[in-house]
Amino acid sequence: PTQAATTRFFQRFREALDARGLKLRGVTTDGSPLYQAPLQSVFGDVPHQLCAFHQLREINRAILKAVAQVRREQRQGQPKLARGRPASGAAQAAARRKKHREEKSAALFEHRYLFVQRTLTRAERQKLGRITRGFPTLRVLRTIADEVYRLFDRRCRTETALERLACLRRRVQRFKGLRRALRKLYSPNIEKALIFLDHSLLPATSNAVERGNQRSRVVGQLIR
Repeated sequence: PTQAATTRFFQRFREALDARGLKLRGVTTDGSPLYQAPLQSVFGDVPHQLCAFHQLREINRAILKAVAQVRREQRQGQPKLARGRPASGAAQAAARRKKHREEKSAALFEHRYLFVQRTLTRAERQKLGRITRGFPTLRVLRTIADEVYRLFDRRCRTETALERLACLRRRVQRFKGLRRALRKLYSPNIEKALIFLDHSLLPATSNAVERGNQRSRVVGQLIR
């Protein structure tokens, strides 16, 4: 599809609304660039919400990418051991340190979902505390995930969420190793995904429509 085709679709949709005496109060779409200009030209300044689910998914991917980066740096810093069984006390201590780092790296990979899961039980938080011991950057990543989820809390207004977002961006700026990995936090799409907080009837996500489209495709395939 093109923006021209999208504009024609919205024009037909507006004609259908006008014929029924209805007015568009808001639109929720994914982050595709196909919608912004056609919506503006056909419906004017109608509230346009970008799907919060898509934005959270992109940020969570960035957080997991930052976790993987810490794991890579840890593996690169592994001590090199001589071949064979370590004989001296120093060699045995180095072998223990290497094994401990390997176990830590494996635990980070196995439980990486804990860094982006919306809520954690007490046991999960204790587990996360154990596997991030000695890695302050990883603990910062979990607190950043908590702050991101707070942005989309229906109990606050868009203005409050934008203030929180500005504080979060300033905080990330202080961590040189995280700025590049978390550059998704600086996308203007995040601001557009917070509009629903001021509109109680506006859906935060486009998931319902996408599920309907998936069911329609499945039914179409079964019919064919």
